[in-house]
Amino acid sequence: MTVWWLLFAVFAISWASTFVLRRYALTKSLMDIPNERSSHSVPTPRGGGVAIVVSFLLALPVLAGLNLISASTLYGVFGSGLLVALIGFADDHGHIAARWRLLGHFIAAGWALFWFNGFPTIDLFGVVINLGWFGDILGVVYLVWMLNLYNFMDGIDGLASAEAISVCLGMGLVCWISGSSDLAWMPLILAGAVAGFLWWNFPPARIFMGDAGSGFLGLVLGGLAIQSSGNSPEMLWSWMIMLSVFIVDATWTLIQRLLRGDKVYEAHRSHGYQHATDRWGSHGLVTAGVVIINVCYLFPLALMVGNSWLNGAFGALLAYSPLMVLAWKFNAGVAASK
Repeated sequence: MTVWWLLFAVFAISWASTFVLRRYALTKSLMDIPNERSSHSVPTPRGGGVAIVVSFLLALPVLAGLNLISASTLYGVFGSGLLVALIGFADDHGHIAARWRLLGHFIAAGWALFWFNGFPTIDLFGVVINLGWFGDILGVVYLVWMLNLYNFMDGIDGLASAEAISVCLGMGLVCWISGSSDLAWMPLILAGAVAGFLWWNFPPARIFMGDAGSGFLGLVLGGLAIQSSGNSPEMLWSWMIMLSVFIVDATWTLIQRLLRGDKVYEAHRSHGYQHATDRWGSHGLVTAGVVIINVCYLFPLALMVGNSWLNGAFGALLAYSPLMVLAWKFNAGVAASK
């Protein structure tokens, strides 16, 4: 019963912290001012994602004390997540050069992978592959990409929050049903932390997440995928399936912009979800659409893979293929019309 009280406490701390952070942002004029690349039209406070960081990180030592996560998991997630959040918090308050942000991101990813004992073996259509040191490099790049793509995808009200909650709840159920209930607690606690923030971020948003929150979420979600696969290799595929909406949109957009010769480090409005928002004129509708895809299509695939009813690579193929069609249909990577 203790852990359920912990979940409630995490939600309450996140909710209250977001309220305080909103007042702080308004006092300090930490506002996201609309421009031609924005999807919102009203100046809105930013930096509320710090509430997610604080409430989740405070819960990790408690989970460790209850023997629900290992010491190595505690050190890996806490250390890497805190570093990324601090970098994002500093950038929210004053610009940090991209090269220094990226260096910090790689250090955080390396720290996490060290405590996770490196990148796991991969089951590719029944063939188990150990990538060795190359896998560790791939794992670091994957974590850095996850934290940055989550930042890119945090562009409309409620989307990044709803994605995190639906993915974490889905993976919590996958772990529970597949007999790996010990792997379910961190995703559930993270969902509680994000839910407290979403109360204030639900369309129309009263506060934005900011880099501190979005980067933290991307790193932790990517880290959970690697950490959980240490004991259950199929879980890596399940996590990759549940996260595929964000992975496909961000990656497809990046590739299209690279092929077009755009400066990929510059802000833009060419993601598929941004085009969908322009087309439908509603942040809430697009956010709801992503949640429906996660719950009705991706969760069943992730569950089948997690229970070894479906090969992981084949399940990922079933998940990613239609999403790539959607990315093409919604012109992901194509510059928005003026």
